[in-house]
Amino acid sequence: MPSSVMPTPRQGGGHPSPAAVSAVQLRKSYGDKTVLDGIDLRIPAGSVFALLGPNGAGKTTTVQILSTLISADGGQAQVAGHDIATSPDGVRAAIGVTGQFSAVDGLITGEENMLLMADLHHLSKRDGRRVAAELLERFDLTDAAKRPASTYSGGMRRRLDIAMTLVGDPRIIFLDEPTTGLDPRARHNMWGIIRELVTGGVTVFLTTQYLDEADELADRIAVLNDGKIAAQGTADELKRLIPGGHVRLRFADPAAYQSAALALREGTRDDEALSLRIPSDGSQRELRSLLDWLDAAGVEADELTMHTPDLDDVFFALTGSGMPGRNSQTKQPSQPNQPKENVR
Repeated sequence: MPSSVMPTPRQGGGHPSPAAVSAVQLRKSYGDKTVLDGIDLRIPAGSVFALLGPNGAGKTTTVQILSTLISADGGQAQVAGHDIATSPDGVRAAIGVTGQFSAVDGLITGEENMLLMADLHHLSKRDGRRVAAELLERFDLTDAAKRPASTYSGGMRRRLDIAMTLVGDPRIIFLDEPTTGLDPRARHNMWGIIRELVTGGVTVFLTTQYLDEADELADRIAVLNDGKIAAQGTADELKRLIPGGHVRLRFADPAAYQSAALALREGTRDDEALSLRIPSDGSQRELRSLLDWLDAAGVEADELTMHTPDLDDVFFALTGSGMPGRNSQTKQPSQPNQPKENVR
């Protein structure tokens, strides 16, 4: 499977889904250092897109360019139908941005932070108070609204940050590492918020250091390395790029095991465990073919286990670097080509 851009999702009738964000040959350098070296992106509306990469790979630079905070050195990009170079005001009117560092002012209350954003969006005082109250309630911050934001927990500050981003009712939201530093419960709460946003039709562009986060949330994922997109696709498509996937069949009956071993000669035998390891890309087609063969041959395995690489393996193989940051309850990094097991 090539490591270039994967086929784009399609809607009914065979037409491509409308793109909320698209970029062609986007480039950016700082002095002699090339940060982005001609990246292409296409993000369908109403989806979650995750951009992964080692520290310094250019994830934040990509967000800053697409949100018109900095200019690109080359290439073209459109966000919400507006060209980032010729119609930056149109882009800004359609998006919200939550950066790595909170925009919350700790010296004022949560409500005052919200009203400040309403003023920046030129809402009337009446509309500003209404929108602020609705969003504070939506993000479970009503009880804390009159308290200085400096007294909020990390998770509460992040929720307030996103609530402030939503004051302008953006249709596209850029979340630059929104859960970094949050505890596991706060991270899962943030995941729920992101899902709710997408259910409401919002497009989310997410950068993250947590591979499980991308796996859990993203419709499509791109891995950025050395200024280029190393691979792009769904989580399952990316996992199939990495060798090592297989199906393991275990038998209780030695005769059934021998019959299967003779027929499935491409399988690796384990005579002591009465098991066969059969190479597989993990696709539904291959699994169905194997199950059909077992049924036709009258062979019944006592256990069938799918072993597939995960995004840890993908990240390590594509970037050649160590694993990105993880919280204390995330599993430890695995070595490449040591697949994970999921008993079916």
